[in-house]
Amino acid sequence: MKKRTTLLVIAVLVVANLLAIAGPIGAQDDAPTLLVWADDTRAAAIQEIGEGFAEEYGVAIEVQELPFGDIRDQFKVAAPAGEGPDIIIGAHDWLGELVVNGLLEPIDLGDAAGDFTDPAITAFTYEGELYGLPYATENVAFFYNPELVEAAPESWEDVRAISEALVEAGDAEYGYLLQEGDPYHFFGIQTAYGGYVFGLGDDGYDASDVGIDSDGAIEALGWLDAMVEDGLTPAGLDYDSMHALFESGDGAMMITGPWALGRIQESGVAYAIADIPGEGQPFLGAQGFMVSAFSEDALLASIFLTDFLATEDAMTAIFESGDRPSAYVSVLEGIDDEDVAAFGSAGANALPMPAIPEMSAVWTAWGDAVTLVFQQQVEADEAFTNAAEQVRAAIAGEE
Repeated sequence: MKKRTTLLVIAVLVVANLLAIAGPIGAQDDAPTLLVWADDTRAAAIQEIGEGFAEEYGVAIEVQELPFGDIRDQFKVAAPAGEGPDIIIGAHDWLGELVVNGLLEPIDLGDAAGDFTDPAITAFTYEGELYGLPYATENVAFFYNPELVEAAPESWEDVRAISEALVEAGDAEYGYLLQEGDPYHFFGIQTAYGGYVFGLGDDGYDASDVGIDSDGAIEALGWLDAMVEDGLTPAGLDYDSMHALFESGDGAMMITGPWALGRIQESGVAYAIADIPGEGQPFLGAQGFMVSAFSEDALLASIFLTDFLATEDAMTAIFESGDRPSAYVSVLEGIDDEDVAAFGSAGANALPMPAIPEMSAVWTAWGDAVTLVFQQQVEADEAFTNAAEQVRAAIAGEE
Protein backbone atom coordinates (compact mmCIF):
# COMPACT_ATOMS: atom_id res chain seq x y z
CA MET A 1 0.00 0.00 0.00
CA LYS A 2 2.82 2.40 0.90
CA LYS A 3 4.62 1.66 -2.39
CA ARG A 4 1.43 2.27 -4.37
CA THR A 5 0.91 5.59 -2.60
CA THR A 6 4.52 6.56 -3.26
CA LEU A 7 4.17 5.75 -6.96
CA LEU A 8 1.03 7.88 -7.15
CA VAL A 9 2.70 10.82 -5.42
CA ILE A 10 5.74 10.59 -7.68
CA ALA A 11 3.56 10.34 -10.78
CA VAL A 12 1.70 13.52 -9.80
CA LEU A 13 4.99 15.31 -9.07
CA VAL A 14 6.54 14.21 -12.36
CA VAL A 15 3.51 15.36 -14.36
CA ALA A 16 3.50 18.68 -12.52
CA ASN A 17 7.20 19.04 -13.21
CA LEU A 18 6.76 18.38 -16.93
CA LEU A 19 3.82 20.76 -17.21
CA ALA A 20 5.85 23.45 -15.51
CA ILE A 21 8.59 22.95 -18.10
CA ALA A 22 6.58 22.44 -21.26
CA GLY A 23 3.27 24.10 -20.51
CA PRO A 24 -0.13 22.37 -20.65
CA ILE A 25 0.02 21.56 -24.38
CA GLY A 26 3.72 20.88 -24.73
CA ALA A 27 5.45 17.53 -24.86
CA GLN A 28 8.51 16.61 -22.84
CA ASP A 29 10.36 13.34 -22.60
CA ASP A 30 12.69 14.47 -19.82
CA ALA A 31 11.80 13.20 -16.36
CA PRO A 32 12.95 15.06 -13.23
CA THR A 33 16.55 14.55 -12.12
CA LEU A 34 17.70 14.78 -8.51
CA LEU A 35 21.25 16.00 -8.05
CA VAL A 36 23.18 14.55 -5.11
CA TRP A 37 26.51 15.88 -3.87
CA ALA A 38 28.57 13.09 -2.32
CA ASP A 39 32.20 12.37 -1.45
CA ASP A 40 34.33 9.77 -3.22
CA THR A 41 33.77 7.13 -0.54
CA ARG A 42 30.02 6.95 -1.04
CA ALA A 43 29.41 8.34 -4.53
CA ALA A 44 29.50 4.99 -6.34
CA ALA A 45 27.14 3.30 -3.88
CA ILE A 46 24.64 6.17 -4.09
CA GLN A 47 24.80 6.13 -7.89
CA GLU A 48 24.01 2.42 -7.94
CA ILE A 49 21.12 2.85 -5.51
CA GLY A 50 19.90 5.77 -7.63
CA GLU A 51 19.75 3.57 -10.72
CA GLY A 52 17.29 1.33 -8.93
CA PHE A 53 15.20 4.36 -7.95
CA ALA A 54 15.18 5.59 -11.56
CA GLU A 55 14.15 2.17 -12.84
CA GLU A 56 11.35 1.79 -10.31
CA TYR A 57 10.04 5.36 -10.10
CA GLY A 58 11.23 7.06 -13.28
CA VAL A 59 13.17 9.78 -11.50
CA ALA A 60 16.87 10.00 -12.42
CA ILE A 61 19.56 10.37 -9.75
CA GLU A 62 22.73 12.23 -10.73
CA VAL A 63 25.64 12.00 -8.30
CA GLN A 64 28.29 14.69 -8.38
CA GLU A 65 31.47 13.86 -6.48
CA LEU A 66 33.06 16.53 -4.25
CA PRO A 67 35.61 16.34 -1.44
CA PHE A 68 33.69 15.90 1.80
CA GLY A 69 35.30 18.99 3.30
CA ASP A 70 34.15 21.16 0.39
CA ILE A 71 30.48 20.19 0.31
CA ARG A 72 29.22 22.51 3.03
CA ASP A 73 31.00 25.67 1.83
CA GLN A 74 30.04 25.16 -1.80
CA PHE A 75 26.46 24.33 -0.82
CA LYS A 76 26.11 27.59 1.13
CA VAL A 77 26.97 29.55 -2.01
CA ALA A 78 25.24 27.44 -4.67
CA ALA A 79 21.92 26.66 -2.99
CA PRO A 80 20.55 30.22 -2.61
CA ALA A 81 21.61 30.95 -6.20
CA GLY A 82 19.49 28.05 -7.45
CA GLU A 83 22.54 26.17 -8.70
CA GLY A 84 23.01 23.69 -5.89
CA PRO A 85 22.04 20.06 -5.44
CA ASP A 86 18.75 18.65 -4.25
CA ILE A 87 20.51 16.45 -1.69
CA ILE A 88 23.86 16.61 0.06
CA ILE A 89 25.67 14.21 2.33
CA GLY A 90 27.27 15.81 5.32
CA ALA A 91 27.94 15.81 9.05
CA HIS A 92 25.30 16.50 11.66
CA ASP A 93 27.33 19.32 13.22
CA TRP A 94 26.74 21.36 10.07
CA LEU A 95 23.11 21.77 11.11
CA GLY A 96 23.54 24.81 13.31
CA GLU A 97 24.88 26.88 10.43
CA LEU A 98 22.77 25.41 7.62
CA VAL A 99 19.42 25.45 9.42
CA VAL A 100 19.87 28.92 10.88
CA ASN A 101 20.56 30.19 7.35
CA GLY A 102 17.44 28.49 5.96
CA LEU A 103 19.30 26.06 3.70
CA LEU A 104 17.75 22.74 4.75
CA GLU A 105 14.31 21.17 4.47
CA PRO A 106 12.99 19.09 7.41
CA ILE A 107 12.54 15.35 6.85
CA ASP A 108 9.67 13.22 8.16
CA LEU A 109 10.68 9.60 8.74
CA GLY A 110 7.56 8.68 10.66
CA ASP A 111 7.71 5.19 12.15
CA ALA A 112 10.87 4.47 10.13
CA ALA A 113 12.83 6.62 12.59
CA GLY A 114 12.81 3.57 14.86
CA ASP A 115 14.94 1.71 12.30
CA PHE A 116 17.85 4.04 13.09
CA THR A 117 19.90 4.28 16.27
CA ASP A 118 18.60 6.83 18.77
CA PRO A 119 21.89 8.80 18.96
CA ALA A 120 21.97 9.15 15.16
CA ILE A 121 18.40 10.47 15.03
CA THR A 122 19.11 12.82 17.92
CA ALA A 123 22.23 14.07 16.15
CA PHE A 124 20.22 15.18 13.10
CA THR A 125 17.45 16.76 15.18
CA TYR A 126 17.71 20.52 15.53
CA GLU A 127 15.20 22.47 17.64
CA GLY A 128 12.79 19.54 17.53
CA GLU A 129 12.93 18.97 13.74
CA LEU A 130 14.73 16.17 11.89
CA TYR A 131 16.97 17.53 9.12
CA GLY A 132 18.90 14.48 7.99
CA LEU A 133 18.64 10.79 7.17
CA PRO A 134 21.63 9.30 9.02
CA TYR A 135 23.69 6.55 7.44
CA ALA A 136 26.81 6.29 9.64
CA THR A 137 28.13 7.27 13.04
CA GLU A 138 31.60 7.89 14.41
CA ASN A 139 32.90 7.94 17.95
CA VAL A 140 35.94 7.13 20.01
CA ALA A 141 36.35 3.99 22.11
CA PHE A 142 38.63 2.67 24.86
CA PHE A 143 41.78 0.89 23.67
CA TYR A 144 43.92 -1.30 25.89
CA ASN A 145 46.87 -3.65 25.41
CA PRO A 146 45.66 -7.14 26.40
CA GLU A 147 49.24 -8.26 26.99
CA LEU A 148 49.40 -5.71 29.80
CA VAL A 149 45.75 -5.41 30.86
CA GLU A 150 43.85 -8.67 31.34
CA ALA A 151 40.35 -7.30 30.82
CA ALA A 152 38.69 -4.00 30.00
CA PRO A 153 38.39 -1.87 33.14
CA GLU A 154 34.84 -1.24 34.32
CA SER A 155 35.48 2.16 35.90
CA TRP A 156 38.05 4.94 35.92
CA GLU A 157 39.01 3.87 39.41
CA ASP A 158 39.92 0.54 37.81
CA VAL A 159 41.98 2.39 35.20
CA ARG A 160 43.94 4.04 38.00
CA ALA A 161 44.43 0.78 39.92
CA ILE A 162 45.65 -1.02 36.79
CA SER A 163 47.97 1.90 35.98
CA GLU A 164 49.46 1.82 39.48
CA ALA A 165 50.13 -1.91 39.25
CA LEU A 166 51.72 -1.69 35.80
CA VAL A 167 54.01 1.20 36.64
CA GLU A 168 55.01 -0.24 40.00
CA ALA A 169 55.88 -3.60 38.39
CA GLY A 170 57.78 -1.90 35.58
CA ASP A 171 55.57 -3.54 32.96
CA ALA A 172 54.74 -0.19 31.35
CA GLU A 173 56.06 3.33 31.64
CA TYR A 174 52.55 4.76 31.91
CA GLY A 175 49.11 3.34 32.52
CA TYR A 176 46.74 5.74 30.80
CA LEU A 177 47.53 8.10 27.91
CA LEU A 178 45.71 11.28 26.88
CA GLN A 179 46.58 14.15 24.58
CA GLU A 180 47.24 17.32 26.52
CA GLY A 181 44.48 19.92 26.35
CA ASP A 182 42.19 17.67 24.32
CA PRO A 183 38.62 17.98 25.62
CA TYR A 184 37.17 15.82 22.83
CA HIS A 185 38.98 12.70 24.09
CA PHE A 186 38.53 13.75 27.72
CA PHE A 187 34.75 13.96 27.33
CA GLY A 188 34.23 10.22 27.89
CA ILE A 189 35.88 10.55 31.31
CA GLN A 190 33.87 13.68 32.09
CA THR A 191 30.54 12.01 31.34
CA ALA A 192 31.49 8.87 33.30
CA TYR A 193 31.52 11.07 36.40
CA GLY A 194 28.25 12.77 35.48
CA GLY A 195 29.76 15.87 33.86
CA TYR A 196 28.45 17.45 30.69
CA VAL A 197 28.95 20.39 28.33
CA PHE A 198 25.41 21.62 27.63
CA GLY A 199 22.15 20.34 29.04
CA LEU A 200 20.28 18.10 26.59
CA GLY A 201 16.48 18.00 26.36
CA ASP A 202 13.83 16.81 23.89
CA ASP A 203 14.43 19.84 21.67
CA GLY A 204 18.21 19.51 21.67
CA TYR A 205 21.03 21.19 23.57
CA ASP A 206 20.33 24.11 25.88
CA ALA A 207 23.10 26.70 25.66
CA SER A 208 21.85 28.37 28.86
CA ASP A 209 22.81 25.23 30.81
CA VAL A 210 26.61 25.10 30.74
CA GLY A 211 28.00 22.02 32.48
CA ILE A 212 31.75 22.55 32.27
CA ASP A 213 31.78 23.39 36.00
CA SER A 214 29.25 20.73 37.03
CA ASP A 215 30.24 18.56 39.99
CA GLY A 216 30.85 15.54 37.75
CA ALA A 217 33.03 17.48 35.33
CA ILE A 218 35.21 18.79 38.16
CA GLU A 219 35.47 15.32 39.70
CA ALA A 220 36.61 13.88 36.35
CA LEU A 221 39.25 16.58 35.96
CA GLY A 222 40.36 15.87 39.52
CA TRP A 223 40.87 12.22 38.53
CA LEU A 224 43.11 13.34 35.65
CA ASP A 225 44.96 15.78 37.92
CA ALA A 226 45.86 12.95 40.30
CA MET A 227 46.92 10.64 37.46
CA VAL A 228 49.35 13.26 36.13
CA GLU A 229 50.62 14.22 39.59
CA ASP A 230 51.34 10.58 40.42
CA GLY A 231 53.18 9.90 37.16
CA LEU A 232 50.57 7.47 35.83
CA THR A 233 49.61 9.71 32.88
CA PRO A 234 52.30 11.80 31.15
CA ALA A 235 51.91 15.50 30.41
CA GLY A 236 52.77 17.11 27.10
CA LEU A 237 51.53 14.43 24.71
CA ASP A 238 50.16 15.26 21.28
CA TYR A 239 48.30 12.80 19.03
CA ASP A 240 51.43 11.21 17.53
CA SER A 241 53.37 10.87 20.77
CA MET A 242 50.36 9.37 22.54
CA HIS A 243 50.02 6.75 19.83
CA ALA A 244 53.77 6.11 19.76
CA LEU A 245 53.73 5.25 23.48
CA PHE A 246 50.78 2.88 23.04
CA GLU A 247 52.18 1.28 19.90
CA SER A 248 55.54 0.65 21.57
CA GLY A 249 53.90 -0.93 24.62
CA ASP A 250 55.12 1.86 26.91
CA GLY A 251 51.53 3.00 27.51
CA ALA A 252 48.74 0.54 28.28
CA MET A 253 45.44 2.35 27.72
CA MET A 254 44.00 5.28 25.81
CA ILE A 255 40.91 6.59 24.03
CA THR A 256 41.05 7.04 20.27
CA GLY A 257 38.91 6.75 17.15
CA PRO A 258 38.53 4.50 14.09
CA TRP A 259 40.80 6.83 12.13
CA ALA A 260 43.71 5.42 14.19
CA LEU A 261 43.10 1.75 13.43
CA GLY A 262 45.44 1.65 10.43
CA ARG A 263 48.52 2.86 12.28
CA ILE A 264 47.78 0.73 15.35
CA GLN A 265 47.42 -2.40 13.22
CA GLU A 266 50.59 -1.59 11.27
CA SER A 267 52.55 -1.20 14.52
CA GLY A 268 51.87 -4.82 15.43
CA VAL A 269 51.00 -3.99 19.05
CA ALA A 270 48.36 -6.13 20.71
CA TYR A 271 45.13 -4.19 21.18
CA ALA A 272 41.52 -4.63 22.20
CA ILE A 273 38.64 -2.16 21.91
CA ALA A 274 36.02 -1.68 24.62
CA ASP A 275 33.30 0.67 25.80
CA ILE A 276 34.32 3.76 27.76
CA PRO A 277 34.79 2.73 31.43
CA GLY A 278 32.16 3.81 33.91
CA GLU A 279 29.52 3.95 31.17
CA GLY A 280 31.18 7.10 29.90
CA GLN A 281 29.50 8.67 26.89
CA PRO A 282 31.76 9.78 24.06
CA PHE A 283 30.80 12.42 21.54
CA LEU A 284 29.06 11.02 18.51
CA GLY A 285 29.44 12.35 15.02
CA ALA A 286 26.79 11.34 12.49
CA GLN A 287 26.80 11.55 8.73
CA GLY A 288 23.67 11.59 6.64
CA PHE A 289 21.63 12.91 3.72
CA MET A 290 20.08 16.38 3.84
CA VAL A 291 17.56 18.00 1.49
CA SER A 292 18.12 21.50 0.17
CA ALA A 293 15.43 24.03 1.04
CA PHE A 294 16.07 25.53 -2.42
CA SER A 295 15.41 22.30 -4.30
CA GLU A 296 12.63 22.58 -6.87
CA ASP A 297 11.90 18.91 -6.19
CA ALA A 298 12.24 18.82 -2.42
CA LEU A 299 9.32 16.41 -2.02
CA LEU A 300 10.79 14.01 -4.58
CA ALA A 301 14.13 14.27 -2.80
CA SER A 302 12.49 13.44 0.53
CA ILE A 303 10.73 10.44 -1.03
CA PHE A 304 14.06 9.17 -2.37
CA LEU A 305 15.48 9.33 1.15
CA THR A 306 12.55 8.03 3.18
CA ASP A 307 11.20 5.37 0.81
CA PHE A 308 14.32 4.18 -0.97
CA LEU A 309 17.44 4.95 1.06
CA ALA A 310 15.88 4.18 4.45
CA THR A 311 15.96 0.43 3.75
CA GLU A 312 18.23 -2.35 4.91
CA ASP A 313 19.52 -3.05 1.37
CA ALA A 314 20.45 0.57 0.69
CA MET A 315 21.97 1.09 4.13
CA THR A 316 23.99 -2.11 3.76
CA ALA A 317 25.40 -0.91 0.44
CA ILE A 318 26.35 2.45 1.95
CA PHE A 319 27.92 0.78 4.99
CA GLU A 320 30.00 -1.50 2.77
CA SER A 321 31.36 1.54 0.92
CA GLY A 322 32.90 2.95 4.10
CA ASP A 323 34.34 1.82 7.43
CA ARG A 324 32.11 3.46 10.02
CA PRO A 325 29.34 1.83 12.09
CA SER A 326 25.97 2.02 10.36
CA ALA A 327 23.25 4.25 11.79
CA TYR A 328 20.69 1.64 10.68
CA VAL A 329 19.95 -0.75 13.54
CA SER A 330 19.66 -4.03 11.62
CA VAL A 331 22.84 -3.31 9.63
CA LEU A 332 24.72 -2.32 12.78
CA GLU A 333 23.67 -5.53 14.53
CA GLY A 334 24.86 -7.60 11.59
CA ILE A 335 28.42 -6.19 11.40
CA ASP A 336 30.97 -9.01 11.58
CA ASP A 337 34.10 -6.84 11.67
CA GLU A 338 35.07 -6.99 15.35
CA ASP A 339 36.71 -3.56 15.42
CA VAL A 340 33.84 -1.78 13.68
CA ALA A 341 31.36 -3.60 15.90
CA ALA A 342 33.35 -2.57 18.99
CA PHE A 343 33.16 1.09 17.98
CA GLY A 344 29.43 0.66 17.43
CA SER A 345 29.08 -0.75 20.95
CA ALA A 346 31.14 2.08 22.43
CA GLY A 347 28.89 4.58 20.69
CA ALA A 348 25.57 3.00 21.68
CA ASN A 349 25.16 5.54 24.50
CA ALA A 350 27.06 8.35 22.78
CA LEU A 351 25.99 11.98 22.93
CA PRO A 352 25.80 13.82 19.60
CA MET A 353 28.38 16.54 19.23
CA PRO A 354 26.37 19.73 19.87
CA ALA A 355 25.49 21.33 16.54
CA ILE A 356 24.33 24.58 18.11
CA PRO A 357 26.30 27.75 17.22
CA GLU A 358 27.22 28.28 20.90
CA MET A 359 29.50 25.23 20.78
CA SER A 360 32.15 27.40 19.15
CA ALA A 361 32.44 29.28 22.45
CA VAL A 362 33.35 26.12 24.35
CA TRP A 363 36.41 24.49 22.83
CA THR A 364 39.16 26.99 23.68
CA ALA A 365 38.24 27.60 27.31
CA TRP A 366 37.52 23.91 27.91
CA GLY A 367 40.78 22.77 26.32
CA ASP A 368 42.84 25.41 28.10
CA ALA A 369 41.45 24.23 31.44
CA VAL A 370 42.49 20.64 30.74
CA THR A 371 45.95 21.87 29.69
CA LEU A 372 46.41 23.84 32.92
CA VAL A 373 45.66 20.70 34.93
CA PHE A 374 48.04 18.64 32.82
CA GLN A 375 50.73 21.24 33.55
CA GLN A 376 49.82 21.18 37.25
CA GLN A 377 49.29 24.94 37.31
CA VAL A 378 45.80 25.01 38.88
CA GLU A 379 43.46 22.65 40.71
CA ALA A 380 40.59 21.01 38.85
CA ASP A 381 37.79 23.03 40.44
CA GLU A 382 39.47 26.34 39.68
CA ALA A 383 40.28 25.32 36.10
CA PHE A 384 36.74 24.31 35.18
CA THR A 385 35.06 27.08 37.18
CA ASN A 386 37.06 29.68 35.26
CA ALA A 387 36.46 27.90 31.95
CA ALA A 388 32.70 27.82 32.51
CA GLU A 389 32.68 31.54 33.30
CA GLN A 390 34.53 32.21 30.05
CA VAL A 391 32.05 30.09 28.09
CA ARG A 392 29.03 31.83 29.59
CA ALA A 393 30.56 35.25 28.93
CA ALA A 394 31.36 34.34 25.32
CA ILE A 395 27.82 33.07 24.72
CA ALA A 396 26.32 36.19 26.26
CA GLY A 397 28.50 38.30 24.00
CA GLU A 398 27.24 36.46 20.90
CA GLU A 399 23.59 36.96 21.68
